Amino acid sequence: MRWGILFAAAGLASQSMAGEAHVIGVDANYNGGTWQFNVTVRHDDAGWEHYADAWRVVGPDGTVYGTRTLYHPHVDEQPFTRSLSGIAIPQSVNSVTIEAHDSVHGWGGQHIQVRLQQ
Repeated sequence: MRWGILFAAAGLASQSMAGEAHVIGVDANYNGGTWQFNVTVRHDDAGWEHYADAWRVVGPDGTVYGTRTLYHPHVDEQPFTRSLSGIAIPQSVNSVTIEAHDSVHGWGGQHIQVRLQQ
């Protein structure tokens, strides 16, 4: 029975070692009334049990304007960049924050605030 506890503890330690997902780069482009965001995320993906699984565009008042779901780990591709287009953001909003999510820690880590200029 002690071996089972040891292996379970070792598994939990490896999951938490990957830490939170971090947004390390953002490119925002305005085109025809909507925005496209190209977001670079860094996370020490450990496989299906702990990986960066989303990023989102959040307004100053907490409104989520878009979420890009990441459907698989990127163990051998770090950092990685993914895009989301067709995001409608009111003209009155002049900045948004890009946040990353991982399957263990949730929303957190380094985020980037982007000033919107049409």
